[in-house]
Amino acid sequence: MTENEGGGASAVDTSVARQARIYDYLLGGKDNFAVDREAADQALAAFPGLVTWARQNRAFLARAVNYLVADQGIRQFLDIGTGLPTASNTHEVAQRIAPETRVVYVDNDPVVLVHAQSLLVGTPEGATAYIQADLRDPETILAQARQTLDFSRPVALMLLAILHVIPDDDDPWDVVGRLMAALPSGSYLVISHPARDIHPEQIAEMTNRFNQRLGSVVSHGRTRDEVARFFAGLDLVEPGIVSTPRWRPGTGLDPAEDPAYAVVARKP
Repeated sequence: MTENEGGGASAVDTSVARQARIYDYLLGGKDNFAVDREAADQALAAFPGLVTWARQNRAFLARAVNYLVADQGIRQFLDIGTGLPTASNTHEVAQRIAPETRVVYVDNDPVVLVHAQSLLVGTPEGATAYIQADLRDPETILAQARQTLDFSRPVALMLLAILHVIPDDDDPWDVVGRLMAALPSGSYLVISHPARDIHPEQIAEMTNRFNQRLGSVVSHGRTRDEVARFFAGLDLVEPGIVSTPRWRPGTGLDPAEDPAYAVVARKP
């Protein structure tokens, strides 16, 4: 059975850049506007490796999902901040290995909602659902996710390139903790997070250019120690907290240090 959830999309604001559309542009997609391309190009001028990071982040998602499904037997995913559908979405990677896998996507961008309803179609054996909600409202996300996922069985919580837009004042560590508290033993937390202590000067300038164009949403890179706080009480999967291309690379290491951390951990 395939499920799609979420109400009608609200009006799309094309005057302000949005992270999902910028990411789509960096990956070579076409679901973006001039304001998104201009924001990305300005950021690229400060840090030309941004396109490489976007592609490496997507490749990390595929490797992490493959590891969880093929090696750890995970059959349920809660993917928050999914972004616009592109190649190797979570359900595609997972259901290719185990067709019965159930995936719930969550995002608060109305453009993502429009495309998710038409493109995120899973296998008949599994389920693919979509929730329009904000990461800072974990109770709403969990309540709706329970319509598709069985919280008595392990779930992989995917938070890729999303936590950096949650400011410290909104306590993203508490938000992640509340989500993980609802999941049973044997569940996993998967995070990728832009760093501010790798290539710090370039990243600071890139972040500043982004924040001038993102309206009320502001990007916050974090240090390795700050990222480590998301995994309190969890068991890190080897190789631990590393830059994105260094998490279990399939064909050798990228020679450049990626300005983001990638982490997978298990709830004991």
